[in-house]
Amino acid sequence: MTNAYALLDKLVSFPTVSRNGNIDLIGWVHDLLQQEGIRSRLLPSDSGDRANLFATIGPDGPGGVVLSGHTDVVPTDGQNWTSDAFSLQERNGLFYGRGTADMKGFVACAIETFLQAARKPLNAPLHLALSYDEEIGCVGVRPMLDDLKRAGLKPAWVLVGEPTSMRVATGHKGKLAARATCCGHAVHSALAPTGLNALHMAADFLSEIRALQNETSQTGPRDTDFDIPYTTLHAGIMQGGTALNIVPDVCTLDFEIRNVAAQDARSLLERLFETASRQETVLKDQFPDASIRIDVLNAYPSLETPSDSPQVAQARAISGSNAPLKVAFGTEGGLFRQHFDVPVVICGPGSMDQGHKPDEFIARDQMELCRRMLARLVDTQAA
Repeated sequence: MTNAYALLDKLVSFPTVSRNGNIDLIGWVHDLLQQEGIRSRLLPSDSGDRANLFATIGPDGPGGVVLSGHTDVVPTDGQNWTSDAFSLQERNGLFYGRGTADMKGFVACAIETFLQAARKPLNAPLHLALSYDEEIGCVGVRPMLDDLKRAGLKPAWVLVGEPTSMRVATGHKGKLAARATCCGHAVHSALAPTGLNALHMAADFLSEIRALQNETSQTGPRDTDFDIPYTTLHAGIMQGGTALNIVPDVCTLDFEIRNVAAQDARSLLERLFETASRQETVLKDQFPDASIRIDVLNAYPSLETPSDSPQVAQARAISGSNAPLKVAFGTEGGLFRQHFDVPVVICGPGSMDQGHKPDEFIARDQMELCRRMLARLVDTQAA
């Protein structure tokens, strides 16, 4: 069970959809490491159905590398799979299963490497960090990072194995998710002008989000390393109303800000707070109970690792990657950078083009590239 492909088969068999937790998978990894004489720490959530795992091999002290991966996956609900999503299937050099690309392929390679490295003398520590609930906003890794910071962990750098087709990535945008709750005044729809339609309030607020998006795309900071080189604002869910003949008194609007490192998402949110306050003030003259409340649901920071750092050069050397890039999706990398102020590199097998889709897959040749990269990493730390 120490071969990367056998490990991947086992990891995929755990249906670790975020809503279900990952405790069975993480317990199995803990037992596997223990059987090989490797001590690891479990950091369970308050609910007890999920946990982080952190393990270290090699000498005590600062330095070394953290191999970081998340163990939760997105749901398969409503997706048309041609095989069981939680049973690994290989066809024509492709391994199909939920989480193969995002990101159990890397986790399997990292565990294999960790087990092999434990049998070698190392001149610097090697750490393994496995987290939960990344898919819902990098939620689970936060208490682990707080705990590790209190314990004095100081790695030299962090390798996050999200799928990049084995290209080295040095950055991603930050994300702030929020909800605007618009409260109006309900009346019969035949008397609509005497009420305050919460859907209309939300629509007006959405117009302000769109105007701010247009402004950021035209005059905001730009980072041409991204496909979309500016900060984006996007509304994803709007809910309100119970019946067509009732003017709705409540409507919620969920929106997000994905910001380049040079632009502060909180400053954009503050402008939306001011917009909501102005709208509310105008409405209160006629409807004293009118309100627009904005609550932040989740946020994680952007990642900006200098492309000329020695750690990036090392990652490029062991991976064989060309010039570094930045990825459109978020990772726990920004949180590692925020907590430990060390370089963070994103590099892992597979492509996010296959992630989150039916018949998600990872190619064998991508797994092999990852195995070789991690083996070279261990060689650089061998005493």
